[in-house]
Amino acid sequence: MKNWAMFITSTALAAFLALTGVVSASENTFKMSVLAPGTPSNTVLSSFAEITNQYVPETLIEVTSGGVATRHALDAARGTTDFFLSSATIHHFMRESMNMYQNVEEASLLAENLRSVLNFPIGVYSIFAYLDSGIRSMKDIKGKKIFAGPPSGGSKAIATALIEGMSGLKANEDFQLVDLNWGEAAEAFEKREFDIYVRLNNTPDPIINSIARDDQIRFFGLQDTDYKAPRIVEQLRLPGRTLEAIDTRVYGKNVLNKDPVQSIGSWAGIATHKDIPKEHVYAMTKAFWENLDKSEALASWMNVIRIDTALVEMNMPLHPGAQQYYEERGMIIPGNLVATD
Repeated sequence: MKNWAMFITSTALAAFLALTGVVSASENTFKMSVLAPGTPSNTVLSSFAEITNQYVPETLIEVTSGGVATRHALDAARGTTDFFLSSATIHHFMRESMNMYQNVEEASLLAENLRSVLNFPIGVYSIFAYLDSGIRSMKDIKGKKIFAGPPSGGSKAIATALIEGMSGLKANEDFQLVDLNWGEAAEAFEKREFDIYVRLNNTPDPIINSIARDDQIRFFGLQDTDYKAPRIVEQLRLPGRTLEAIDTRVYGKNVLNKDPVQSIGSWAGIATHKDIPKEHVYAMTKAFWENLDKSEALASWMNVIRIDTALVEMNMPLHPGAQQYYEERGMIIPGNLVATD
């Protein structure tokens, strides 16, 4: 049995620490909340912390993993954590007091406390099943069990809408959503405890690589008629959403699909709150971009993180420290990303 929760980060993080070394705590200590190990965002945010700890003198970012991004945004807005995984969609919902924030008092006011550092493509929603599951299309999922993401997470809401749009069926009426975290889901899928697995990832994904090495799988993508489905239209209208193709051939001969499949891609970012001093965020941003090559040992897909797309799909004002660095690099900052306080 694989320990999926640590599968991605154990050896890669050890290698990265060997490259960067370990720093001791200092008076400039900041908190970072990340999702569980085994998620692309955990890799990116952890590398930001490790680069800061190595290359920004007398500065330490302490990383705590677990929980969901929707909660981390509230924690940062209230000042109980300093850095977190941001999402244009989640920020939109928070700013408008919608969906998961509709019952959160002062959600829109809290959103005003948040500031962006950088954005990156967090991945594409990969939907797949074992070949022997009997599922040949999303029309066959009636009565099936599906993992769409952790409970209360933004990924689950997006993946559920994607599945409903592709199948024409209703979650927890026509098919059952299983409530697991990312690490638990990988182990449960290995034991055949659910039928359809949805992962938000960049290609190649180590967990899918491992699954396809041992078993035959089939991916499911958007069909031409799906683009008219209200649930799909609704998702593509949200900030931070793109249409992407998944080259399933990278996962080898055990994948039935021979052509790329279409799905929804998502952009995320690293963000903080407005009370972090400008000089600290400037130094961290500069260190990250100027030492990003050190972190590519963690995952080959991290080459998709580039400074020329650091502002793509961003709808949260930049922290002044990050803005200063980007302006020094000659980047044009859109007016809506310039903080007014």
